[in-house]
Amino acid sequence: MKFRGGMGELMRQASRMQRKIEKRREELKDEEFEAGAGNDKVMVTVNGGAELVKVVVDPGILEEEGLEMVQDLIVAATNAALTKAREHVDAELEKVTGGLKIPGLG
Repeated sequence: MKFRGGMGELMRQASRMQRKIEKRREELKDEEFEAGAGNDKVMVTVNGGAELVKVVVDPGILEEEGLEMVQDLIVAATNAALTKAREHVDAELEKVTGGLKIPGLG
């Protein structure tokens, strides 16, 4: 199989795609994703860089449910928000790569 432009052109295209991916990853770090648990009495916000940004807990839930339950709700909300962020980032990067799964580029 011959590539138009040869192996050098293929390497240049891979390098361009890597730069586009890294640029898009940086842009996505500024996006925020929110999820709640316990009827949204615990709300968690993460960013596209998979960093926890904010946790909001309704003070009444501590009295109603107790500390251990609130801790579990924080974990559940955080995992849900991280899943939202990861799925969004993956979908956005798939747009850049055209759906190609290239080891080392994604």
